Formats: sequence, structure tokens, C-alpha cells
Amino acid sequence: MKKIVIIMNGHGGVGKDTLCDIAASEYRVRNISSITPIKEIASAYGWNGEKDAKSRKFLADLKQVFVEYNDLPTQYLLAEYQKFAHSMDEILFVHIRESEEIEKFKKKINMPCVTLLVHRQAAEQEIWGNAADDGVTQYAYDYYYHNDCPLEMAREKFLCFLKKLMRENH
Repeated sequence: MKKIVIIMNGHGGVGKDTLCDIAASEYRVRNISSITPIKEIASAYGWNGEKDAKSRKFLADLKQVFVEYNDLPTQYLLAEYQKFAHSMDEILFVHIRESEEIEKFKKKINMPCVTLLVHRQAAEQEIWGNAADDGVTQYAYDYYYHNDCPLEMAREKFLCFLKKLMRENH
């Protein structure tokens, strides 16, 4: 079975999770994020799931502390990657914000892997005040996807894009 890892990035609100859901309508998909273990820790100590600038900075800063202390985000991703490698899933979407973390993860896996930046004009104007969110465009991605069409057209457009991406990488 052909498998692929797609490291997906983009500003908040560009539709990354919606696109992953669209992919899951046609493929066996696993969707993971390097911030997941950080959110779990933050939730245990008072963070209530807010997505405002203060909370996003808190999560980005906390993630950086764990990257430096024990590399928890990458260790989490690698454990999830191993589950994917031994599953029937075809696509692993991996959400990583920071360029150096993207490179670190790419070097540790051994199957086709591409990077994808999702754009949406209306969602890219905001400055969040943290390196993770504000630096998403500072990486040379393999693919760029402009998610500017209405939701009812997004399914066909993204599935066509994804089919081409998979064909080019197998």
C-alpha cells in the first residue's frame, strides 16, 4: 500500500482541518499535531482551549520549553508516525509550525514526505505575536495550496490537488 506523510502548515483559520476532513472522505487518513501533547499539559493546568493571541503565545512558548527540555513534540509525532506506518492508513497529515521542527521530523522518518502550506487570503492578515504562528511562511514548502474557493467547491478542488500530489510522490 502506498503511504505518504504530508506536513501541513498555514495560519490559523485557513482551513487545514477542513482539508484533512475532505481528504478523509476519499482516503484513509490520520491527522496529528505537534502541539497536541502541549495542549494536554496546558489543559491540566488551567488553559481552557482559548485561541486568542495570549493563549497562542502561551502554547508556543510552552512548546519551545519542551522542545529544549526533552523534545516532547517530536517524540509524540514519531510515536504517532510509527502507529501510522503499521496501520492501513494512506495519508498522515502532520501539523508542525516551526521550520526547524519540520526539518527535524522529516529527517527521522523513512517514507515519502512532503511539506504543504495552505493559504487563504482572508485569514493571513493577523499577527499573533509568537514565533510559531508568525513564522509559518518562513519555510520553503514543497507545495502551496490556495484555499480561497467556497466550501461547496473546496472538496473537488482539494481532492484533485491531493491526487496530483500523491501521484508525483510515489
